[in-house]
Amino acid sequence: RKIMIGFKKVPTKSVLLTFLLSIFLIILLYADFITDDSLPEEKIQISEILIEEISEIPSYRIHEVMNGENLSIIFEEFKMPLNTAYKIFRLDRNNLLSKIKPGDQMRFTYLGDDIRSIEIAKDSINSILIEISDEISIKKISKDVELIKSFKSGVIKTSFYEAALDADIPDSIIMDFAYILGWDIDFVFDIREGDSFYVIYETPYSNGEKVQNGDIVVAKFINKGETYSANRFFTDMNKKEFFDDSGNNMQKAFLRAPLDFAYISSHFNPNRMHPVLHTIRAHNGVDYAAKRGSPVRSTGDGTIQFVGRKNGCGNEIVIKHSNNISTRYCHLQGFKAGIKKAKKVKQGDTIGFVGSTGLATGPHLHYEFKIGDKHIDPIKVKLPSAEPISKKLKPSFDTLVENNKLLLTKFEYLYPSEND
Repeated sequence: RKIMIGFKKVPTKSVLLTFLLSIFLIILLYADFITDDSLPEEKIQISEILIEEISEIPSYRIHEVMNGENLSIIFEEFKMPLNTAYKIFRLDRNNLLSKIKPGDQMRFTYLGDDIRSIEIAKDSINSILIEISDEISIKKISKDVELIKSFKSGVIKTSFYEAALDADIPDSIIMDFAYILGWDIDFVFDIREGDSFYVIYETPYSNGEKVQNGDIVVAKFINKGETYSANRFFTDMNKKEFFDDSGNNMQKAFLRAPLDFAYISSHFNPNRMHPVLHTIRAHNGVDYAAKRGSPVRSTGDGTIQFVGRKNGCGNEIVIKHSNNISTRYCHLQGFKAGIKKAKKVKQGDTIGFVGSTGLATGPHLHYEFKIGDKHIDPIKVKLPSAEPISKKLKPSFDTLVENNKLLLTKFEYLYPSEND
């Protein structure tokens, strides 16, 4: 018989470690339970902050002023409180709001259901701001504008318009260039392959965006070896004119041509064979071939003497100008709305559209220039100029011309044209 004396069971290390770890976890959970009583309140607080922030986000509505609308009608449509509207009208001491017109853009800013501000855009730069809070204010706002100068040049291969487009000149600048120099150069008849042109124009930008079309500073055209230049000069704060380098006004009493970028299909010829009647009949004007519907412009200021249909001329317009001068426009497809007898027109106004009415073999414009009863060749007539630069302004103008020449020289050196 075996007797075991003094035996004692000793726990292993792994059992002891497990026991101690369990005790530690129990203590940790108990401590977290008795101290963590703020978690539910913290969640509620975050929700309240989010709700408050969402309620402060502004919203906007845009409205374009239509014909027949006024601010009273618009305010009523946008649920403006009557007492607020009355305050706004009473505060408009400078009558800024009376100048609202169709096409103006209005931006209403809301916080919740309350209108907080109204911005009325008058153009791409200027606006009127109405701020509505405990106090109401009305003020004019003008955006900061930066003028960026650009230089372009080109050489004519086929037409000025195509060469200008190839030179990446904006359409508005192309048309201005042709208009400014169009009193001296017929951009259809006079230009030759190899003629070159140069232009510096400045474009207004605000916050990196173009806000208006560019404006020509100086333009130069070399035609058959002869140089024509036009310099922008402000004869007063609001009057811009263009003068050549000597100070002669670029503007003439008449435009050289009534169409942009057409081509002459028949010249002034007192002994021409008529293409339809096949008889010798004087051609007392110039025929400009152009696309049907192309706009026809008055070459000078005057009064409509006749508008209607007449014999072989088809639809025609006759304009009476000063100094016993008249101009005639034939074969029109139609007349611009509002053109009627005794109506006054300005140089460059569109009066009709190219067509083929009357005795015409295709769409074109027949244009005549008369002094008294005598027909004059429109291509060769010497056109009188407007007033030159005044003696008082001549020193300032001469300085401007020298600066323009230096600027052109600099740009021509940096960006030479193809024929240099």
